[in-house]
Amino acid sequence: MSISYAFKERFAPVMALVFVVFFAALGIAPVSRQVWIAEVTPVILVFLLLVGTARHYRFSNTAYGLMGFWLFWHTVGGHYTFANVPFGFITDLIGATRNHFDRVGHFSVGFYAFAIIELLVKKFRLPLVFACLFGLFSIMSIAAGYEIIEWWYAAADGGTAGAEFLGSQGDVWDAQEDMLADTLGALFAIGWYLLVHRRDH
Repeated sequence: MSISYAFKERFAPVMALVFVVFFAALGIAPVSRQVWIAEVTPVILVFLLLVGTARHYRFSNTAYGLMGFWLFWHTVGGHYTFANVPFGFITDLIGATRNHFDRVGHFSVGFYAFAIIELLVKKFRLPLVFACLFGLFSIMSIAAGYEIIEWWYAAADGGTAGAEFLGSQGDVWDAQEDMLADTLGALFAIGWYLLVHRRDH
């Protein structure tokens, strides 16, 4: 067995194991346990979904890597709360007035468009153009739905935890900008898929 073949075969399970250890470590003494539970719930659900479906369909390592980025990033945000992640060096570098750690997180949500397209094209034989459109619209729909969930949670909690989960940091256009970041991430993922994988079809 060649080294490259072994790497390809073991990439996903090794990344999953690393994530479990990472998740457990950051689950210790988070800044706010209430916010942590709210933030990591979708992380756990997505991770379990990927593990549970791996027997039936194995994504490419690129797809798993892109999806894994969001899992790790969001877990960090859950530990610190997104507004309070130590991200000051980036904030200072770009001259921003807010912590943009959450914007990167939303951008990485769009990476899941890559896996959606791959699944539709390779397993369901959907034409590439329709798979790309479905991937884009799926991310946009999820982005809008998640913003509604954040609003509901913040309104129901009415306290500090709700505000931290919402993470608007005083920006009245935060929800719209988050959805834009999700969409741009999806467009990036679509472009990557077309650039790297179109030759396979």
